[in-house]
Amino acid sequence: MAVVSRITIYPVKSCDGIDCTEVDILSTGAIRFDRRFALVDSSGKFINAKRFARIHQLQLQVDPVRREYRACRRGESTPVSGRMDYDGKQLSDWLSDFFAQDVSIIENEEHGFPDDLDSPGPTIVSLATLQVVASWFPELTVDDIRRRFRANIEVDGVEAFWEDRLYREDKQPASFTIGRVLFAGINPCQRCAVPTRDALSGDVTPSGFAQLFSRMREQTLPAWASRNRFDHFYRLTTNTRRLDQGAAQIQVGDPVEIMNHQL
Repeated sequence: MAVVSRITIYPVKSCDGIDCTEVDILSTGAIRFDRRFALVDSSGKFINAKRFARIHQLQLQVDPVRREYRACRRGESTPVSGRMDYDGKQLSDWLSDFFAQDVSIIENEEHGFPDDLDSPGPTIVSLATLQVVASWFPELTVDDIRRRFRANIEVDGVEAFWEDRLYREDKQPASFTIGRVLFAGINPCQRCAVPTRDALSGDVTPSGFAQLFSRMREQTLPAWASRNRFDHFYRLTTNTRRLDQGAAQIQVGDPVEIMNHQL
């Protein structure tokens, strides 16, 4: 039986995650507090891991409920800390020094700052998938792979690449439920340069990560996966969108059911 085994939110886009036992789902489909904040430069462009490998060396933790933050360079033990509403300038100044440019912090309560605005729901992967991908890279652990691909929801009790069942060949939404919340699987998530890097240092390692990943992904693509949804094979996890409305919550242990097919 498919069940939610882990939920992770990332309060600040491209920064450290927080594991949760339960989360609220907004009417937009986004997880409340996920990618709630983002760092931007003086022109309003995101300072994220796609553009700045240095961000991996930043340890920025934000409690989105208490709105408290702690920031330091990884490996340092003296963080700058405060509250977002009262000490935000202190954090902006510290981040500006860290990145050697003007940095501001912006917030979006409605749906956060997802990469895919058309599919702002949680990204999903099976634990078995992470284990298989880790086996392709002997120098990496499952936790390493987890940190590189940054999925919101992990599902256990299913086979590797089970999440490829959550989208359809005809590109129409494939509906499924997590607990009592109705979602649509949209597409296999296209990856960027971020998974090629060590999530804690920003170093590109191992060499040829994207090429080996793509080759193995193609070779192990399950029969149930819609091959025509892959213009390339550097894709992992499934993007989603919420189909129902109203207050909702999901939690670790919730069953996951593809409509008309109980897993």
